[in-house]
Amino acid sequence: MNLDRAVKEAFDKKNPKRFPTFKKKWISTDSFRYPQGFKIEGNRIFLPKIGWIGFRKSRQIFGTPKNVTVSRRGSNWFVSIQTEMEVAEPVHPPVSIVGGDLGVKRTMTLSDGTFYEPLNAFRNMETKLRKEQQKLSRKTKGSKNWYKQKSKITRLHIKIADMRNDFLHKLSTDISKNHAAVVLEDLKVKNMTASAKGTKEEPGRHVRQKAGLNKAILDQGWGNFSIYLEYKLNRRGGMVIYVNPAYTSQTCSSCGHIHPGNRKTQSEFLCQVCGLTLNADLNAALNILRAGHAQLACQATGAAMPAATGTSRMAA
Repeated sequence: MNLDRAVKEAFDKKNPKRFPTFKKKWISTDSFRYPQGFKIEGNRIFLPKIGWIGFRKSRQIFGTPKNVTVSRRGSNWFVSIQTEMEVAEPVHPPVSIVGGDLGVKRTMTLSDGTFYEPLNAFRNMETKLRKEQQKLSRKTKGSKNWYKQKSKITRLHIKIADMRNDFLHKLSTDISKNHAAVVLEDLKVKNMTASAKGTKEEPGRHVRQKAGLNKAILDQGWGNFSIYLEYKLNRRGGMVIYVNPAYTSQTCSSCGHIHPGNRKTQSEFLCQVCGLTLNADLNAALNILRAGHAQLACQATGAAMPAATGTSRMAA
């Protein structure tokens, strides 16, 4: 079933994805699915060909179980139970809409002035991870000691991922509870974090600086945050609106002047025309919010959506 879906998505003309490949030999994750034949009784589950197994139930199971996926993460095994149930159409209590700017110095800055400091899970564990990887490089591949060291590195990677996911879940939950709609930039993270090393004939410039920036961007988990925020808002009756990110960081949120020189530093924005001084991330969040309002207005009226909507101004 997974292979069939992956092949169909790879040949999808509108939104093609990567063609499926074989899993690596030393991969630390594995999974298999039961579409039928399983039974659930309390804290026990019956898996065909395996039998009854006890498990720690992290939450109550609602609805009708449709399939079960058993997966390995490091040295631990998990069971995920997919259920089907009818849910009433939710209505979000707050009616506010905010724009959000994702960044490296601040993970998220909202247009109402609220901001969230980053966790930097990978950066905090990078030194320890490097030391453990150096130990692995000195061991014979495939030996018992190599497997033991490989297991230590896997546990470190899992800890980093868990720290990052815990932070992103708490952040997305807080925002989704307090706002009915959130406007975000439609960022292409894969393109933003592409290597700058170039080729032998045409080597890239500032390769080390770009590599550090790529590492910092990926450490924030922007892609997962967008996914978490979207499904949590949908569950509460809210929505996420994605807008064109063009010029949001270079545009003055007061007069609309667009120029790269407006953003003096990573955190300082100074408009060269009206003299507006503001935190650069907050200024971008205000522009993102304005672009979201413009996009909603165009959808409601059927008007054409100009490029970089919300960053330009009409003369008084």
